[in-house]
Amino acid sequence: MLKTAAGIGRIGTESAFEVLARAKALEARGRSVINLGIGQPDFQTPENVVEAAVKALRDGHHGYTPANGIPELRRAVADDLRQRLDVEVDPDLILVVPGGKVTMFFAVLMFGEAGAEVLYPNPGFPIYESIIAYSGARAVPIPLLEENGFAFSAEDVLSRITPATRLIILNSPANPTGGVTPRAEVDKLVEGLANHRDVAILSDEIYGRMLYDGRRHVSLLQYPKIRDRLILLDGWSKTYAMTGWRLGFGLWPKALIDGATRLAINCHSCVNAPAQYAGIEALTGPQRAVDEMVAAFDARRKVIVAGLNRIPGLSCVTPGGAFYAFPNIGATGIGAKEMETGLLEEAGVATVAGTSFGRHGEGYLRLSYANSIENIQAAMTRMGDWLAARQGR
Repeated sequence: MLKTAAGIGRIGTESAFEVLARAKALEARGRSVINLGIGQPDFQTPENVVEAAVKALRDGHHGYTPANGIPELRRAVADDLRQRLDVEVDPDLILVVPGGKVTMFFAVLMFGEAGAEVLYPNPGFPIYESIIAYSGARAVPIPLLEENGFAFSAEDVLSRITPATRLIILNSPANPTGGVTPRAEVDKLVEGLANHRDVAILSDEIYGRMLYDGRRHVSLLQYPKIRDRLILLDGWSKTYAMTGWRLGFGLWPKALIDGATRLAINCHSCVNAPAQYAGIEALTGPQRAVDEMVAAFDARRKVIVAGLNRIPGLSCVTPGGAFYAFPNIGATGIGAKEMETGLLEEAGVATVAGTSFGRHGEGYLRLSYANSIENIQAAMTRMGDWLAARQGR
């Protein structure tokens, strides 16, 4: 019998992809399925971005690139951060990677080991906990509570830091809840972190341009006090509907960039060349497609929240960012996983159980509103009918 390393047994998965596979299998058998499960924009990549990649191929950009990304792209990222966040960034501290997960994987591998602790949001993106467990570190959940709008509490985060804490992972706007942490809470956290100089921070800001109701993105990059130990995670997947292009970046502290680059060389060598030229065009070209997409998500957000709150037994706070609704299903008496399965197999609505995002997700369900208003409305009808039948109404 083959004996694998212990870490393989600790690594988890991302349930949204499992739900997608089951939904596709049902569709292949002729079933109608409305997919509110996968966190992927239903828009096409803007045409100017696609054409930039095509041009790069025709211009002969077929070979290896620098491990940290082509200089033009790293400069474009630095310019974008300066324009959006009013911060100056050294392009040499940017590491271009094949998707956002790579930055979080490298960060956890850099700090996670037996005896170490890593704090992470729960409910939160499932890969946080999975990678922490793989590294051998202890995963310490930061509970995100509905009564706080699913924003983290600075006091709570600081109270969980111990001498073993190496890394804190934060995410706002958040997956799966759509929660957005207010500036006042971020201010408190940064002040408190002054007493913990040996703790690094990974700020996952992949949804930083998807905010609603006049909210402005609060980036941890805007706090000079923690810049020397802050890792910023961002990318193109959500903002520019480029999920399949596999293109992201990390902004690393000067003390860590060499280590992160060595990990990249050992892992994937470099990111494919045409995708990087597409990334330049995405950042420097017209932004109208992004604005239109966010406006569409905003309209869908209002429809899905109103629809969920009309279904007896469900209640849903209005998400402030991203493109997820996270309704409370506790009053139905049905567990999250059971509801996920029933809705998919019996009602033809793909959702993801809150427990897929950590134990604090029990009693909740994640729905992505990256789908048309017509499909969202139809899904609400199917969900209401299914719950009524289950509860004998």
